[in-house]
Amino acid sequence: MTVLRILGRVSSINVRKVLWTCDEIGIEYVREDWGLGFSSTAQTTFLALNPNGLVPVVESEDGVLWESNTICRYLASKYGREDLLPLSPWPRALVERWMDWQATDLNGAWRGAFLGLVRQDAAYSEPALIAASTRDWNSKMVILEKQLSLGMPFVASEEFTAADIVIGLSVNRWLKTPIERPQLPAVAAYFARLQERPAFRRGGYDKLP
Repeated sequence: MTVLRILGRVSSINVRKVLWTCDEIGIEYVREDWGLGFSSTAQTTFLALNPNGLVPVVESEDGVLWESNTICRYLASKYGREDLLPLSPWPRALVERWMDWQATDLNGAWRGAFLGLVRQDAAYSEPALIAASTRDWNSKMVILEKQLSLGMPFVASEEFTAADIVIGLSVNRWLKTPIERPQLPAVAAYFARLQERPAFRRGGYDKLP
């Protein structure tokens, strides 16, 4: 079997989604640094793989794939990890619902605050923009708090799934960004459970925002 090739820098949360998925499954891979201080994703060779010019990109024996959550789904399915991504329609839909929520609602909420405060991007330096993003981000985290307060140890089921990989890294980003945050005890307990996972500890997925 061809060794999986992952293109993207570790500082990218989307790359870390793929790395954590690989660590959970035990997939052998090689990773190359691309984007933000490394090889430019505007190069013709990279754009031929992903016309959006974004990381991650993976090359497997099946072909080239981009979009981080899609890659996580692909890997779970390819390696038969029904615990991460169930085959049955309803349990699978519950997992994918939270994966899609992370990629759309939650991801969109943090942009201004994270890019302005952590990445120091001049385009996001306006205090009002950062404040609005922080309010939106916190409101989305309250939604997660309510879900986790229902009694399940993980976001989509009683068991750890691919949804917890993408949501867990998002929780870490929220905790690592210097903003005012509400106290969300269910989220805090959830993240502590994720930190206990061997694959999480091996990857050090709480070291970067």
